[in-house]
Amino acid sequence: MAFTYAAKKQAEGRKTKLFRKDGIKLLLMALPFVIFTIAFSYVPLFGWIYAFFDYRPGIPLDQTPFIGLENFRNMLSDPRMGPVLINTLALSLLSILTSPIPLLFAIMLSEVKTEWFKRLVQTVSTLPNYISWIIVFSLAFSMFSTEGAVNSIMMKMGIPGAPVDVLGNYDRVWTVQTLLLLWKSVGWSAIIYLAAIVGIDAEQYDAAKVDGAGRFRMIWHITLPSIMPTFIVLLLLSVSNLLSAGFEQYLVFSNVMIADRIEVLDLYVYRLGLVTGDYSYSTAVGIFKTLISVLLLFTVNALSKKVRGQSII
Repeated sequence: MAFTYAAKKQAEGRKTKLFRKDGIKLLLMALPFVIFTIAFSYVPLFGWIYAFFDYRPGIPLDQTPFIGLENFRNMLSDPRMGPVLINTLALSLLSILTSPIPLLFAIMLSEVKTEWFKRLVQTVSTLPNYISWIIVFSLAFSMFSTEGAVNSIMMKMGIPGAPVDVLGNYDRVWTVQTLLLLWKSVGWSAIIYLAAIVGIDAEQYDAAKVDGAGRFRMIWHITLPSIMPTFIVLLLLSVSNLLSAGFEQYLVFSNVMIADRIEVLDLYVYRLGLVTGDYSYSTAVGIFKTLISVLLLFTVNALSKKVRGQSII
């Protein structure tokens, strides 16, 4: 009996050492990413101090006049803040409204039984995610500009209304940019839902088949409820990033005809700081965006915990 107890304790000791050794290995593997996150996400937060000074490049901070919350008060009287916030919220809300499309795409792709065709569609739909927005703009310009391929074909065919200025249409700019973002991201976003679908217990589908359920009923009663928690989490995260509509896309697609409708908050901060040189005010606007985003994150987290009984952070 004593021998058995001693052997058991020795085995537990070896298991504890193995767990500890594996834990150290995993920690060392994660350490570069932790350092990267701290260096590029937290260290720059020290730059927030410039929002409280009338900073000018070349003048040391200790010789710069302290202005307190003046930059934040100036935001309330800034005539550009209203249109910029409207553009940001409109583009973000349109992106949220189209968020079910990757989910539906993933469900349809999972129902394809021909493996080579499924892999082909998944590869083709995911590739745009790896194309930079500069290349996307070049492709869109060559196709949809007034002298692009689409308008050239329309004029040769004698279609009335040609040429159509798609990229310079002031009234349709939000729709065009949302469709471009959807085309670029739908395949990549669907990967998350495909992973969730793969994790569904196959016995549920087998039981449904025995009960006589068809494909649509299995999708409605098994697939959708199983991946809905993933969709809710991603939706809540999208809501928390409501003021982060993007930057590079709107920078490259901006032109004089649609500049007022495409200037989002990130682009406005960029122009304030790097174009006009108003570093203090641009930092204050960036702080405002960050604080609102954090507030939205904790709000939707509390809402998720109250409604679903689960939090996302």
